[in-house]
Amino acid sequence: MPPLPITAIFADLPDPRRETANKLHRLADILVIATCAVIGGAESWEAIAAYGRTKADFFGRFLPLENGIPSPDTFERVFAKLDPGAFAQAFGRWMAAACEATGLIPIAIDGKSARSAKRDTATGCLHVVTAWAAENRLVLGTATVADGSNEIAAIPELLRALDLAEAVVTIDAAGCQVENARIIRQQEGHYLLAVKDNQPTLRAAVEAAFDRACESDFEGVRSDGHEEADEGHGRHEERYVTVIYDPSGLPPDWPDAAAVIQVNRERERGGERTFTSHYYLTSNAGTAAEIAGYVRGHWDIENGLHWVLDVVFREDRSRIRQGHAGSNLAMIRRVAASLLGRAPGKESGVTKRLKAGWDDSYLLQVLQGIPACIVR
Repeated sequence: MPPLPITAIFADLPDPRRETANKLHRLADILVIATCAVIGGAESWEAIAAYGRTKADFFGRFLPLENGIPSPDTFERVFAKLDPGAFAQAFGRWMAAACEATGLIPIAIDGKSARSAKRDTATGCLHVVTAWAAENRLVLGTATVADGSNEIAAIPELLRALDLAEAVVTIDAAGCQVENARIIRQQEGHYLLAVKDNQPTLRAAVEAAFDRACESDFEGVRSDGHEEADEGHGRHEERYVTVIYDPSGLPPDWPDAAAVIQVNRERERGGERTFTSHYYLTSNAGTAAEIAGYVRGHWDIENGLHWVLDVVFREDRSRIRQGHAGSNLAMIRRVAASLLGRAPGKESGVTKRLKAGWDDSYLLQVLQGIPACIVR
C-alpha cells in the first residue's frame, strides 16, 4: 500500500532519543500510530499501545514496524521528550496547505485549559493556545503556556511560528498587545483585536473616536455600517457594526492602525432585553460587513474546536502532563478534531470517532482528509 500523507509530515522532525540499542522503533511509526489511535478513541498510553497491537496488520500495510508495536512506556517517553514546537509546526504545515479561501484567511487565536492536567501556570493546569483557520476548520498550530507563565506570553510564540501572509488574525482582549500587532504586520498579515479595560489608554482613545463622530453626526468621518440579526434557541439578537477609518487620537505605538470598530449587540430572551457594546482595533480597512464576519467567525473556535475537544475527546479529564507529553497529545487531539470535522458523513463527532476506531476503511478516509498532493 502506498504511504499515507500523514507519514510524510514527520520525515524531518528531530528525534529526541539518543541512538542506543534500546531504540527499537522509528519516530514516524510511533507518531502515526498515536495519531490514529487518538482519532479512533484512545485516551491513554495503554490504550494507544493496545490500539496499535489490535491494528498491527492495518499499520503493517504502510509502516515498516521492524520491531512490532511500541509499548505504553515507549509512547510516554517519546511524547514527553518530543519538542512540542517542532511537532506543532509539522502538523501545522500539513493543515495550512489545505486552507482555501478567497481574499484574507481568517485565523482565530484563543487558549483552552485541560483542567485535570495540573501545571504551574496562571490557570493552574495545562493551557494551550491554538491558531484556528475558521473557514476551513483546521488547526494551524499551538503553543503551550510554560510553567510560571500565562497565555499572554504564549501568543507571540505561536504567532512567530505561523505563516500569516494574507491572513486576518483575530484575538480576544488578553492578546490585545502591541507586540502581537507588530508580529502580525511584520509577517504581512492583518490584526483584529478586541479592546477592553486591560488596555485603558487604547480603550479610552477608541471610545473617544466614536464620541467625536457621534457629536458631529459622523459629518466628515469616513465610516461604514452593517446590521445583522439572528434567531435561535429562544433568543433574538441584533448586531450593529460601525467602522471608523483612519481614526485620530490613537496611541502611536499601534502599527498600521487602519480602523476602530464598535459592535452593539441587542439581545432579547425570555422577555428580557440586554444591550452591550464591544470595541476592536484593526489594521484591515475592510467593509463593515467583512469585519462583522471576522468578529463573528472568531468565536467559531469555541464551538468548532474547544467544545469538540471537551465533549468528543474529553480533554478536561486528561491527566497527562509528564514533560512535553501533555502539550504534544493536545496537538494530536486538535489535529484529530480537524480531520474528523472534514470526514465524510453527518454523524456526530463521537460517532465518527468510534467509527474510525472500528472501521479501517473509514479511518483511511479520515486520514486522507488532507490529500497527499498538498503535503510539503
